[in-house]
Amino acid sequence: MGKTIAEKIFDSHKVDNPFGDIHVIRLDAVFCHEITTPVAINDLVARGMDRVFDPTKIKAVIDHVTPAKDSKTAMQGKILRDWALRNDIVDFFDIGQNGVCHALFPEKGFVRPGYTVIMGDSHTCTHGAFGAFAAGVGTTDLEVGILKGVCAFHYPESIKVDITGALPQGVYAKDAILAIINTLGVNGATNKVIEFTGEVVDKMSMEARMTLCNMAIEAGGTSGICAPDMVTVDYLWEFISDDFSSKEKALESYCQYAADADATYSEVITIDASSLVPVATFGHKPDQVKPISEMAGEKVDQVYIGSCTNGRIEDLRVAAAVLKGKKIKAGLRGIVSPASPKIYSQALDEGIIKIFMDAGFCVTNPTCGACLGMSNGVLAEGEVCASTTNRNFNGRMGKGGIVHLMSPASAAATAIHGHICNSTIFAAGGK
Repeated sequence: MGKTIAEKIFDSHKVDNPFGDIHVIRLDAVFCHEITTPVAINDLVARGMDRVFDPTKIKAVIDHVTPAKDSKTAMQGKILRDWALRNDIVDFFDIGQNGVCHALFPEKGFVRPGYTVIMGDSHTCTHGAFGAFAAGVGTTDLEVGILKGVCAFHYPESIKVDITGALPQGVYAKDAILAIINTLGVNGATNKVIEFTGEVVDKMSMEARMTLCNMAIEAGGTSGICAPDMVTVDYLWEFISDDFSSKEKALESYCQYAADADATYSEVITIDASSLVPVATFGHKPDQVKPISEMAGEKVDQVYIGSCTNGRIEDLRVAAAVLKGKKIKAGLRGIVSPASPKIYSQALDEGIIKIFMDAGFCVTNPTCGACLGMSNGVLAEGEVCASTTNRNFNGRMGKGGIVHLMSPASAAATAIHGHICNSTIFAAGGK
């Protein structure tokens, strides 16, 4: 019987099957940041187990509150910083070199097809875009991963989401994944992997695929995953060129992780991309989604462009195309946070930062701060934000604040008008 991508990865990494469908798998990488990892570090220290299974496979970054905003967040950074030094972790990214983890680590080449990755962060599923199994875990599993390089999971069931046709102008990967979450519901993929397939996915850039996989967790999914192809190889080539004689050889190797034609899925959903329109969330759950045309005119106080979902160079280019030569609405706050130093630098070189600043945006350093209401864009009670982030939970960006999730193009258009707006009126172009 054929296998899904996730099943192939699990089978190639299985260490033990202690009971039932619980499988212990070997880890290729353990990612860490300063919000969730210090708790694990302190517990390991208290137990006399201050060590790591392999310092070359641990990647760590300070990204959620950076620079520190108070003594507590400064201490969280210090714990991670000191731990990385004690344990000879070379790939630690401190202030100045740091970026949003799920943008920084892929651009460093730390994720490859067939990899298994864990992190104490729910949006670790982003890295499945590379044909990897990547999942967010709790503190205990993170400790075991750091110490032993293994993690236990239920053997994965997968939901296949086949996106056919072509995305219309003004419709982006963010619109597609919001529509998918609306179809599945916030619990529709619980304890399952969402495998994204179809001609639309095949034509997507790695940035767009990461947007899809990033929000698999918002439907309850353990991970999102895309089959590796030449797009994947091209993105990784600078990091893998010494391992393969050609890109074709790399692709041949990575294709072992493609799903079999007769693979079994718990559910198969087909999405006709041609029927998709620009959308945004309402309410406080990511499956509460409406066409922007039904929300047009709703006033916002802040527009935020950034995060591990939509803070990459492709996202900034799309938003800048809408904003160029225009000003944001008076009385509205616009904030943009490029997701890594490399993205920031590239945006500078391309004149994108100037476009944002000329439009009236505040451009911040790379940080997760605003996304979870910790810094760099927290909302006051009753304020409304149009955001390119991934969660619209009650109080997510600040107690009593309301978040409407949307694409960078829609967020940019909303900034200009001061109310929720469809970007297609600016003919910014689609992808």
